[in-house]
Amino acid sequence: MINLKIDPEFQSQIPPLTDDEFHQLEENILKEGKLLSPLIVWNNTLVDGHNRYAILQKHPEICFSTMPLRFANREEALAWICKNQLGRRNLSPEQKRYLLGKQYESEKKAEKIFHGNQYTLAKKSGGSHDDTHHSGKKTCDRIAEENGVSRASVLRASHYTRGIDIADNLSPGIKQKVFSGEVKFTNEEMSKLV
Repeated sequence: MINLKIDPEFQSQIPPLTDDEFHQLEENILKEGKLLSPLIVWNNTLVDGHNRYAILQKHPEICFSTMPLRFANREEALAWICKNQLGRRNLSPEQKRYLLGKQYESEKKAEKIFHGNQYTLAKKSGGSHDDTHHSGKKTCDRIAEENGVSRASVLRASHYTRGIDIADNLSPGIKQKVFSGEVKFTNEEMSKLV
C-alpha cells in the first residue's frame, strides 16, 4: 500500500463525516472490493479522499488508484479543496460559509505567491495589483458567481473564516462545534476576534 502524507491543514478543510456516514462509506467500499474514485494527491500528499484513505488503512486488501494533480503551491491546493467540497457535499450553512471564505483567502494568497506582491507587480507591469484570476474577473467576483452568491457574501465569508480559524487556535475543537451548530458566534463577536 502506498503511504500518503496527511497534511493537517488540508484535512481540516474537509467537513468530517458522521459515524453513520463513515460506516456506510466503509460498507460500500467493502462491497465493491475497490475504490471507485481515485484518491487525489499532490506531491504524495493526500488532497482529497481522507475518509476513503482511512478505510484503506483498515483494509489494505482493497484496490485503489491515485490521481495526481498539479498545483503551483499549497494555497492553490487549499483553494481546490474548498471549491471541490463546495461543489459536492451537503454542508451546513456554517461549513459552506467557512469553505467559501477559505477558498477566497487561499486563491488570493496563491495569486500573490505566483505573481509577487503589489510592489513587484507594479514594477513588472507598470500597473497596480488587484486580485484578478486568469479569467480576467476579480477573484471575489468569480467565486461569488461560481457559488451563486454576492460579492459581499464572499467578503463576509472571508471575515468569518478568519474568525473561526482564530477561535479554533485559541480553543482547539471550536470549529467543529460551530459546524455542528453546538456553538454560535454573532457577527459582532466574530469582528472582535478578527
